[in-house]
Amino acid sequence: MTARTQYSFRSGGVEVSGVLQKVTRQLKPLGDGFLKNVLPALIIGGLFILIWEWMTAAPGAALPSPSKVVSDTWELIVNPFYNHGGTDVGMGWQILASLERVAYGYSLAVIAGISLGVLVGQSTWAMRGLDPIFQILRTVPPLAWLPISLAAFQDSNPSAIFVIFITAIWPIIINTSVGIRNIPEDYRNVSRVLSLNGYEYFVKIMLPAAAPYIFTGLRIGIGLSWLAIVAAEMLIGGVGIGFFIWDAWNASMISDIVLALVYVGVVGFLLDRLIGFISVLVTRGTSAQ
Repeated sequence: MTARTQYSFRSGGVEVSGVLQKVTRQLKPLGDGFLKNVLPALIIGGLFILIWEWMTAAPGAALPSPSKVVSDTWELIVNPFYNHGGTDVGMGWQILASLERVAYGYSLAVIAGISLGVLVGQSTWAMRGLDPIFQILRTVPPLAWLPISLAAFQDSNPSAIFVIFITAIWPIIINTSVGIRNIPEDYRNVSRVLSLNGYEYFVKIMLPAAAPYIFTGLRIGIGLSWLAIVAAEMLIGGVGIGFFIWDAWNASMISDIVLALVYVGVVGFLLDRLIGFISVLVTRGTSAQ
């Protein structure tokens, strides 16, 4: 082997070693995050499934075991988007129908809730007049609004959207108003010194300062919206994950119910994480996690 060949081999070895070190440094945060956040959940989840399997393995158990749930619902799992017409559709379509209703109701709640929250937070007169009404209405259970909405809209779909709206709006109003009232006085003084007009004050001072509170209300609201739509769909019928659960109960298909509950939990978790991710981007990590 010549000196040039030896040098090239060593140089190549150094370059490969450098690349490996760089890749290792980049992957280390991912590995640490997996060990800290993902691995504990996997271990606890695995233990839970093992205990569940053990407790329901005996013949005549009231609830199906995890293995039985998977075997009974395998077609639903592998083919979530089948469509046989009417309400006989796959789990994917059921969830998408529920998410569509949530999107409409929640969007309306965000617009109205932030607007009313700003009004109540900015105006003492508005707070004294509206806050008692809000405190009374927010204690009404979501499903108690369903008969009123059905009587008003004469249609199940807008009635369900209204139930989502009326459920999600209260935490948004309350948290937004608290955020507005807690804007530091120094920020208000700066706006006076800079002679900001109302729009500039709203965009540059008010919203950024109150954003952590607003997103806390938005995260609470999205969770309540998902809870409300599942309950409302059990009563209004049609396509939706809530109706699917109720229909499965009437047919004594407990495994289908268990699978639906898993999907409901996963979707609710993802919705919460989505709002949390947006809040980190908007507030630069100052909102509550």
